[in-house]
Amino acid sequence: MPNSNETGFDTDYARYLFHKGENYSAYLYLGAHRLSDGSVVFRVWAPAAKEVWLVGDVMGWQQGIAMRKVSNEGVWETTVIKEDAPEKMRYKYRVVSFSGTRLKSDPYAFFAESLNKNASILYTQGNFRFTDRQWMEKRKEIYGREHFYEAPINIYEVHLASFLTRNGEGNEKGDAYLNYRELALKLGEYVKEQGYTHVELLPVTEYPYDGSWGYQVSGYFAPTSRHGSPEDFAYFVNYLHEMNIGVILDWVPAHFPKDEYGLYEFDGGPLYEYADPQRREQPSWGTRCFDVARNEVRCFLISSALFFLRNYHVDGLRIDAVASMLYLDYDRSAGGWTPNIYGGRENLESIEFFKRLNAAIHREFPDVLTIAEESTAFSKVTEPVENGGLGFSMKWNMGWANDMFSYVACDPLFRKDMHSALTFPMVYAFSERYVLPVSHDEVVHGKKSLIDKMFGTYEQKFSGVRLFLLFQMTFPGKKLLFMGSEFGQFREWDYKNQLEWFLLDYPAHRNLRAYSRALNRFYLSHGELYEDDCTWQGFSWISADLAGWNTVCYTRRDLSRNALHVALNFSGSERKNFWLEVPKEYQNYRTVFSSNDKRYGGTGTAGGTHRAFEKNGKKYIRLNLPAMSGVIVKGIKNKE
Repeated sequence: MPNSNETGFDTDYARYLFHKGENYSAYLYLGAHRLSDGSVVFRVWAPAAKEVWLVGDVMGWQQGIAMRKVSNEGVWETTVIKEDAPEKMRYKYRVVSFSGTRLKSDPYAFFAESLNKNASILYTQGNFRFTDRQWMEKRKEIYGREHFYEAPINIYEVHLASFLTRNGEGNEKGDAYLNYRELALKLGEYVKEQGYTHVELLPVTEYPYDGSWGYQVSGYFAPTSRHGSPEDFAYFVNYLHEMNIGVILDWVPAHFPKDEYGLYEFDGGPLYEYADPQRREQPSWGTRCFDVARNEVRCFLISSALFFLRNYHVDGLRIDAVASMLYLDYDRSAGGWTPNIYGGRENLESIEFFKRLNAAIHREFPDVLTIAEESTAFSKVTEPVENGGLGFSMKWNMGWANDMFSYVACDPLFRKDMHSALTFPMVYAFSERYVLPVSHDEVVHGKKSLIDKMFGTYEQKFSGVRLFLLFQMTFPGKKLLFMGSEFGQFREWDYKNQLEWFLLDYPAHRNLRAYSRALNRFYLSHGELYEDDCTWQGFSWISADLAGWNTVCYTRRDLSRNALHVALNFSGSERKNFWLEVPKEYQNYRTVFSSNDKRYGGTGTAGGTHRAFEKNGKKYIRLNLPAMSGVIVKGIKNKE
């Protein structure tokens, strides 16, 4: 664990930068740190407190040890001798204020209790040694800020507590959670075999309530102890790196829960949250909103992000609920919000926060990805800060996802009236750098699982999901799929129970997972599908206006202009003798991937060779496109 150890560490300067809003290593100053003589110094920020006491296992939970105020801006401090501060001791701060006395967990704790227990745990002597140098060098080479979007990025989104549990038991039983080390082996091997480049973990920063899925965070510097110690989490990241898999964390700077032991009114009144009642609370979520205009709060959040990048070698952060921070009227009725100084609805402080956050991350880690969950048309989300943007690497294309989910749920007889769902995303496809997400949010709360969204019979749903995945994989943008979607889990995701792995006993589900694996691997081995995801040189329509046929055809090219041609039939009828226009340079073309392959539950063969013919000065090949199926074809050089 990081430790200032007070050797060559200027505490006065660290405190000065913290109050100025420029200490992005605030966890080296605040929190608990063991000194060279073995004693431990505790520091906490509570400017409105009248008294602060350190309480815990050794010093007692009632009175405790008095702390002294060391800055006018509200930092309190005390030092405890080695004998009274054993490693993994539980502790809290007793904060006395005008509103009473409350026991508070340490906002900067590196380790904490989970679920019904909420004390901080002293953790200063972690000594895990990373062995992922090869991955870190590869990351620097492939995912550097200037060229990361030329790399394949195919993300498997995971909720660790329900991916796999011990003996298949519900994960709310304390003994049902797998340790990070066990999860590393199981998840790492699975993701590697399936052909994903990254895993994205729903929040693993400590959280009190399983039902929040981790999105109501209580410990911004502590990996949840549901799955083990901080060292265990370091092992998890290191192991996945050795498997050549990147690790992205879901990170939540928008809001926090109102648990009394947490950040909520930490020193008796609003501190981490806004004081303005029209900004203070997120109405639908019942949570408090961070006051990112406050210097110390900005330091707290940016330090949290950098902490996981520096100390756990994390490869990216997916930033949750960005839109809720960008707009003052988000989820608020008329009269329930105050315009900014220019009369607008934009939260100027949040805009500045995101610029500072991304600038700080990419200055130190140009090869780390920051991904915005941003559902509006806010401009320049993925434009660099120096060019006037927010500085994110990518953002989720939630418009694409919403359009497609509506489309695939529709009876093919009526899809001609929704054809724009397939084509309209190209109108704005290159306005930002996008991820095409099939996320956890889309497979809960009555929205149905991915396969159950598909129109039709049981068999038709499998054809539909294979075609959908082929469209996602060949369309411009990086990819994200929530766990269980790859093998067709019909039941909506349930955080209380593990995925329905027993479905793999059935051929249809087993074949779908094999299809997903083959498609992922095809993606990884064909630069045409990822090297140029952000210009019209990498994509061109062949046929975009066949609404009556529910069909689209397009070409994808790599940076060397090698091409793959895609034909997708979203109708319920076979398109026999379909003419696909192709470049004139080749006489023969080969189907190199088909969603209707018998190996994956379809009715056809893997491919075939097609001889081109000319008509009216254009060249075509003839294809048979079964209902709800798609193919990828490629020109064959003469020597092939």
